[in-house]
Amino acid sequence: MIYDVAIIGAGMAGASLAAALDPRLHVLILEAEDQPGYHATGRSAAFWDECYGGPLIQPLTSASGPMLARPDPALSDRSFLSPRGSLYIGRDSDAVGLEAFHSKFSAQGVRLDWYDRAAVAARIPGLNQDWTCGVFGRDCSDIDVAGLHQAYLRRARTSGTYIATTARVAALDFSRGQWTITAGTQRLAARLLVNAAGAWADSVAELAGLAPIRHTAYRRTIAQVRTAPPVPATLPLVIDCNGSFYFKPETGGKLWLSPHDESEAVPGDVAADELDVALALDRLSSVVDWQVEAVERRWAGLRTFAPDRLPVYGRDPGNPSFFWCTGQGGFGIQTAPAAAQLCAGLIEDRQPEASLRGVNPAHYAPTRF
Repeated sequence: MIYDVAIIGAGMAGASLAAALDPRLHVLILEAEDQPGYHATGRSAAFWDECYGGPLIQPLTSASGPMLARPDPALSDRSFLSPRGSLYIGRDSDAVGLEAFHSKFSAQGVRLDWYDRAAVAARIPGLNQDWTCGVFGRDCSDIDVAGLHQAYLRRARTSGTYIATTARVAALDFSRGQWTITAGTQRLAARLLVNAAGAWADSVAELAGLAPIRHTAYRRTIAQVRTAPPVPATLPLVIDCNGSFYFKPETGGKLWLSPHDESEAVPGDVAADELDVALALDRLSSVVDWQVEAVERRWAGLRTFAPDRLPVYGRDPGNPSFFWCTGQGGFGIQTAPAAAQLCAGLIEDRQPEASLRGVNPAHYAPTRF
């Protein structure tokens, strides 16, 4: 059998794209691990925040919001979002930069409120005196990452997609308009190859005989801590405006905390570094007077960026039968619905969905490198 589309990678990028493609297409997903979403997708502390990732990511995030909140009934009968709110906080020296941040994203239609010291302290109990200003995002929400990923995989299977796990791609050969793929013990054929391999994206391109884009994988650390007093359930996602930490509440008064680290990493099964966990705890102590009673869990995941830190969506200029769906960094979950629709439209050579108005595919095209 010759598949119309073979997608390498069954994480959020590959799964969402498979679910968005025309069900009349014969689609194959090849996953190297024994379960989909083992690496970046399965380790995400994902939230939907329109400012996260910057102004050129915001259109994808904003377009994804309604699809996450009110998904197609064929995908799910419930929302994948739970209201949270986000609060970017700063000190006196950050006020000018935060005001510019507020103005820029407000002009792009994001619903933001300027907070003075009293308003920030009302949202974050025990706030240290240094933190004097903030920008509150009204619409930021938690994402049910596991539920969303499983819904995409289920939708793909229902449309006839074949998902092969423990199928690491070992060789790729393109001849006479089709790819021959060696994956595990299987040899398969497809007309279009989609690279949704995350941190392994450049390795896949090299197997295909194409130039890599020079993606870089970075380790991101998360710790779950128990505090006294317990973290209030109403706490928003709190983000340092200078990018040195973020934290958010979890069930049972727990806190998920990250030092917002970016340590370059070799693609693989990464683990939390104790120094990064200690750094996260130290940064938390600079924000609030809570006592950390225990670090209950710690883990790390990979975030993979192209050189300009924008995603890469489109056909390779050296071989249009090779399609890039990579470089989603830390915003791949919150942008997945719109990115999948964008990529499906590019693959099928059709007009973009009405929901993608404001999304410029040229910003993400591989021809920019």
